[in-house]
Amino acid sequence: MALHESGEDYLETILLLHNKTGHVRSVDIANKLGYSKPSVSRAMGILKSSGFIEMASDGQIILTDKGKKRADDIYSRHLLFVEFYRDVLGVSEETANDDACKTEHIVSEETVSKLREFVSEQKKQRK
Repeated sequence: MALHESGEDYLETILLLHNKTGHVRSVDIANKLGYSKPSVSRAMGILKSSGFIEMASDGQIILTDKGKKRADDIYSRHLLFVEFYRDVLGVSEETANDDACKTEHIVSEETVSKLREFVSEQKKQRK
């Protein structure tokens, strides 16, 4: 299923919040992203019907295997772009993070694969 940029941002946020606190609720996502609670609720409904999350009876949001895989992929791309922008191009951490948030959604898997190779090669050369 095609997932829009906002859906990917929600999955990535759920992953990061879960990794940080061990639990995620809609209010946590709203606070982190600065979105309204109704917007988050609507998005969670879409993610649930698409099989990316489950909602526990106590309001906890849990990534399904499908959701976890997609969130891990998105976050992995994010980290790759941050590393490239910061360490290879020399931009600031803040700019690297901001630009990575935008880029991670639009680049093909082929380009990501080649960028991984390039960044890996750059690391080897710096050692």
